[in-house]
Amino acid sequence: MDSMFLPFALVIFASIFQGSFGLGMKFMAPLKWEAWWLVHATVAMLLFPLVWALWVVPDLFQIIASVPVSVVFLAMLFGFLWGIGGIMFGKSVPYIGMSLTYGIVMGLASSVGSLIPLFQMENATAVPAFPYVISGVAVMLIGVVITAYAGILRDKQSLENKVKNIKLGLAIAITSGVLSALLNVGFANAAPVAAEAVSQGVIVRNSSLAAWAVVLLGAYIMNVGYAIILLTKNKTWNSFSVAGSGKAYMWSVVAGLFWFAALGVYGQGAALLGEIGPVIGWPMLLGLSLIVSNIWAYMNKEWSGAQKAFTWLLVGLVVLIIATIILGYANGV
Repeated sequence: MDSMFLPFALVIFASIFQGSFGLGMKFMAPLKWEAWWLVHATVAMLLFPLVWALWVVPDLFQIIASVPVSVVFLAMLFGFLWGIGGIMFGKSVPYIGMSLTYGIVMGLASSVGSLIPLFQMENATAVPAFPYVISGVAVMLIGVVITAYAGILRDKQSLENKVKNIKLGLAIAITSGVLSALLNVGFANAAPVAAEAVSQGVIVRNSSLAAWAVVLLGAYIMNVGYAIILLTKNKTWNSFSVAGSGKAYMWSVVAGLFWFAALGVYGQGAALLGEIGPVIGWPMLLGLSLIVSNIWAYMNKEWSGAQKAFTWLLVGLVVLIIATIILGYANGV
């Protein structure tokens, strides 16, 4: 029991960062989105991951070079595809609204991101934890759906938004959800990098940082590439020097630190859980972060005057907690 406390504590701690980093996105002005995002992505996906990884894995580049190129390429590819999923999230919102988009993406990202690594395991269905993982993920999906429904009731977007093509919006959101799951799939497939780090004396918990450094390089290429395309297309390169942007820069950096703090700490917890870590830890991370983000929303009075919606939110959060308990129990089976 004691051996399980630290990994689960790390995942719970990571969810606080994951559920909080989005607060920084409320302070983009007066920077343009693409300028803010270029700074954010550079901190979140390149600088912070590399600095942290090099601190705990001094021979990081040598370790990565000793792993088969196919492993590195695949991990980077999953990170790159995750970046596309993030962009598609923003494209879906105008069609079906923020709450429904968020619910679909979170639900698919948590479930697909857990199930793909599960079925990549040898004899996955024979693993004692298998039925509990499936049950936990199913309950997590129900919780996400209920929470999304609460958001729709609160915003009344299903009634107020006169969308032209709901089917297109749903298709984009579903694709975004599947691609968003690939960040965790990339982490799971970068296991050989972490294993090589352990073989060279790195402690298990910190070996996960080597894996993230590879996955997020692919993610960085995608995100920064998109930001540069927008900066060029919109002719907004001069927005970096706009007056009064100091606060926006600060929040861009802070949000970046929080974003990778979530993944870095989660990765440490997942590494301690062993091969099944990404299977159990990922949906726990996203489910608990959904709870944290809604706590912030409540504190910012975003649920004021929406009692019915808030009641549904509470039901959804309770279901998410139950799902987390089931997934936690699965690891002990």
